[in-house]
Amino acid sequence: MEESVMEQRTTGVVTVARQEVLAGLTSALSLVPEVVGFALVAHVNPLTGLYAAFILCLVAAIWGGRPGMISGAAGSMAVVSAGLVLQHGVEYLFATIVLTGVIQLLFAWLRLGKLIRMVPHAVMVGFVNGLAIIIGSAQLQHLKENGHWMAAPKLLTMLGLVAITAAVTVLLPKWTKAIPSALAGILAATGAALLLHLPVRTVGDLASIHGSLPHVHLPQVPYTLETLKICLPYALMLATIGLVETLLTLNLIDEMTETAGAPNRESMAQGIGNLVGALLGGMGGCAMIGQSMINLNAGGRKRWSGVAAGLFLLSFILWGSHWIERIPLAALVGVMFVVSFETFNWKSLGSLGKVPGHDALVMIVVTVVTVLTNLAIAVVSGIVIAALVFAWDHAQQLEVETEEREDAKVYHLDGSLFFASAAQFKGFFSPRTDPDRVVLVFEQARVLDGSALDAIASVQEKYAKLGKRMEMVGLSQHCDRLLRRKGLLPQA
Repeated sequence: MEESVMEQRTTGVVTVARQEVLAGLTSALSLVPEVVGFALVAHVNPLTGLYAAFILCLVAAIWGGRPGMISGAAGSMAVVSAGLVLQHGVEYLFATIVLTGVIQLLFAWLRLGKLIRMVPHAVMVGFVNGLAIIIGSAQLQHLKENGHWMAAPKLLTMLGLVAITAAVTVLLPKWTKAIPSALAGILAATGAALLLHLPVRTVGDLASIHGSLPHVHLPQVPYTLETLKICLPYALMLATIGLVETLLTLNLIDEMTETAGAPNRESMAQGIGNLVGALLGGMGGCAMIGQSMINLNAGGRKRWSGVAAGLFLLSFILWGSHWIERIPLAALVGVMFVVSFETFNWKSLGSLGKVPGHDALVMIVVTVVTVLTNLAIAVVSGIVIAALVFAWDHAQQLEVETEEREDAKVYHLDGSLFFASAAQFKGFFSPRTDPDRVVLVFEQARVLDGSALDAIASVQEKYAKLGKRMEMVGLSQHCDRLLRRKGLLPQA
C-alpha cells in the first residue's frame, strides 16, 4: 500500500514537473520575437533585450511574489528607453536601469506594494483591455515589409500559418492537455513551413540571437551630478511603469488563479532583476501579461515554469539559436493573436450599459490612454477620475436635519465632511438668524480631513463674532481628537 502511494506521488510530481517545463518552454519561445522587437524599438542590440529577459525571468521566478508570472524586457519600458538611448547612448540606459532597480527596491522596502490593491476594478478592466489591444496590434508589424503590407502570395502564406497555429492552440485542449496547446501550435506551423519549404519570415530574419554568457559591465558614464540629472527622470518613469504593469498583472493572475500574490516581494524581485540585469548588459523590464497568460494557459502555476523559461532563453542564446531562428514568425504571431483575444475582457463590453456611467468612462479612458500613451499615465488617469467621482458622490451625501428647541437650534448631520463637502457644510447654517445657542450632532457624521476642520472653524468663528455659542456633541473618539488638536474643543 505504501509503495503504491509513493508511486502515485512520484507520478504526480513528474507530471507537474513536465507540465511546468513545457509551459516554460512555450513562454520562452513566445518571448524571443517580442523581446527582440522591443530591443529594436529601444535602439539596442537584441542580445541586450534577451539578457534582460532571462535574468528577470529567473530572478522573478525564484524570489518574486507571484508564481506563474513571466517577466522580461517589456515594450512599455522600451518606448521610454528609446529617447534616452537616442540622446545619450546605451551606456546611459544601463546606468538608468541600475537606478530603476534601486528605486523599485526602495518601493518594496517601504512596503508600498499594497497600494496596488486600491486600484478600482474599472481601471483593472481598462488596463487588461488596453494591453490586449496592444498585444494584438503589435503583431501586425510582422505582416508588413518596409512599412507596407506584404505582397498577396507572401501575406496569404503567412496568414495560413497564423491560422494553423491559432486553430491548434484553441482546439487542442478539447482533446488533450498533455502538451501545451500553444507549443503544439508553434510546432505545427513550423513543421508545415519546413516540410513545404514555404518562403516565410522567421525569427532569424529579425536578428541573430546567438551570443555568449553575459559578463559584469559597469555603465561607462561619468559618475557626476549631471549624469544623475539625466538618468533620474527616466529611472522614475521606468520604475513607475514597470511596477504598475507588474503589480496589475499580479492582481489579474491572483483573480484568475484564486490565489494571493505578494506585491512587496514581487517589487523587490523586479528591483533586483533590473539592477542585476543592467550590470550584466540588460535593458530592463517587468512582468509581461501576454507571456504570463501563455504560461498560465499552458499549465504553469509554480516557480518552476518561470525558472524553466529563463533557462530555455539562456540555452537559446548559447546553443539553440540555429533552431530557434528557423521558427516562422507566423507561428508566434498566431499564438499572440490568441493571447490577445483571450486576454481582452469581452464581458466588459456587454456591461458598459449596466455599470455606473463613471465606471464605464474609466474603463474606456484607461483602455484608450493605454493604447495611445503608456500604462502609467492610463492608470493614473483612471484612478484620478474614479477618485473625483467618489469624492463628488460622497460630497452629495452630506445631509442635515434641524430641530428647534426652546433653548437651542440643533443641527443633526449625516454623512462625510471632507474637502468636497466643506462648502456645502458651511451653507447649512444661518448664524444671523439662529438663536444664541446652536448644537451640532455628529452621531451620524464623520470629520475626515483638514478642509473639514477649517470649515467647522469658519462656522464656529461666525457664531462667535455674533456672541453666539456653537456646541458639538456625538463625536467619535477619532473626530473628537482631531477637533481638540485643532483647538475647536476645550482640552479634556
